[in-house]
Amino acid sequence: MTQAELAAKIEHTILKPEATEAEVMKVAAEGAQYRFASVCIAPVWVAKASAALRGSGVPVCSVVAFPHGTSKSTVKAIEATVAVKDGAGEIDVVAHLPLLAAGNVDAVRAELLEVAKAARAVRRDVVLKVILETAYLLSLGAERGEAAIAAGCRAARESGFDFVKTSTGFHPAGGASAVAVALLKKYGEGMLVKASGGIRDWATAKAMLDAGADRLGMSGAVGIISAECRMSPGGA
Repeated sequence: MTQAELAAKIEHTILKPEATEAEVMKVAAEGAQYRFASVCIAPVWVAKASAALRGSGVPVCSVVAFPHGTSKSTVKAIEATVAVKDGAGEIDVVAHLPLLAAGNVDAVRAELLEVAKAARAVRRDVVLKVILETAYLLSLGAERGEAAIAAGCRAARESGFDFVKTSTGFHPAGGASAVAVALLKKYGEGMLVKASGGIRDWATAKAMLDAGADRLGMSGAVGIISAECRMSPGGA
């Protein structure tokens, strides 16, 4: 894999609550420089980052109900709509964890459908991802966690979402794991998989890709793709 091929799988991310405008715009500039899959930022910065990235081919990704997922579905739909109007081409929605833990497919589907309909009324081709907080679900026990992940994947698929995503990176249960990625790939049934949370080196990134991840969300992307273990932009 060349450096360019790896960059195309990475969402360059800055979601820390204390991030300044200067820090966010630096990440946006790096997104354009390295041709990352997207730049993932908080909703408050979407309009400015979208303007900065216009014409670069690198979309802005923003988050909804982040990081807890506890907003009402109507509020999630409004937040997604505003982000898309501000220029976001991709939206990562945190699902309501109690519904996931209970394996309540109908309730999760209803929530996600409301978000999908609202966002796609603004932009038909917006890419939608749902964050299932898989480390938390698996902490409930292997069998129960797998059932909850399967339910979340089914709800996402039936709601027209494009991706299922492991984690926010903010939950105390942890972030992405190869086990979780493999389960998302298994139950996603054709949906793409985004691994995020705790991916801070090439070994971890490779493990996620090997497990089936199509995208990697990380804040240390520049360091990873610039490390000695990676190829040059034209390398083999």
